[in-house]
Amino acid sequence: MDVLRYVAFAADPAGGNPAGVVLDATGVDEATMLATAADVGYSETAFLLPSADGTLGIRYFSPLSEVPFCGHATIATAVAYADRHGPGPLRLHTKAGPVTVTTTGSGGYLVACLVSIEPRTTPIGQDDLVELLAALRWRAEDLDSALPPRVAYAGAWHPVIAAADRGRLADLDYDMPALATLMARKNWTTVDLVWRESATVFHARNPFPPGGVVEDPATGAAAAAFGGYLRELGLVPTPATVTVYQGADMGRPSTITVSIPDKPGSGIGVTGTAVPI
Repeated sequence: MDVLRYVAFAADPAGGNPAGVVLDATGVDEATMLATAADVGYSETAFLLPSADGTLGIRYFSPLSEVPFCGHATIATAVAYADRHGPGPLRLHTKAGPVTVTTTGSGGYLVACLVSIEPRTTPIGQDDLVELLAALRWRAEDLDSALPPRVAYAGAWHPVIAAADRGRLADLDYDMPALATLMARKNWTTVDLVWRESATVFHARNPFPPGGVVEDPATGAAAAAFGGYLRELGLVPTPATVTVYQGADMGRPSTITVSIPDKPGSGIGVTGTAVPI
């Protein structure tokens, strides 16, 4: 396999979230995909599976396990594909469902925009919320009451927990084994910790212990889920374009643009730049 390395949601390879990309994984079994992802060591590596009929399957592996959908690796894969075959639309068949992604040139860089599957949210049970806050070492008073805790989905499940101030978000020091145990039991992929700077600007951090990663620098799947959360709970007037800044606290600044249509149930757009490392 030819394993490419791209960074997504940044125009500088020193920022964003790195992803491994295999543009043709035909005939590669799951064990080899997992071993390759572990060897690459990024939060995810994407494996593209072209078919004779022209469709494109895709699978995503963290160093520890397969995940049903990964936003930043989708952005990286689309740009890597466009680097070799030219920009345009792709229809990817993920384990979570079909995802369209389109690449275009902008300002000397390639930009990709994916449209998620239908998003949804569910409440967090009180016992789970208490356990989650304890693992994060957060208190109930640290939360922003205007952004209630929920579990959001747009291909993978992410609890959305909003901090009342930027300082709480900046001080990330959680119990990784405890959080990993809870997330494995609940089938959560990352925890989407957010702080609202303004009506349409948010800052985020994403612990990712199920993947063996302390923190994800840019999480497109969580951003899509968060866009669905904002629409479903009526927290932004729609249609809306929201900016999510992530990774700055860990020295890998990332910018994610989230497009939220006003039609209930429609997919959420997630846009970002990707560049080779």
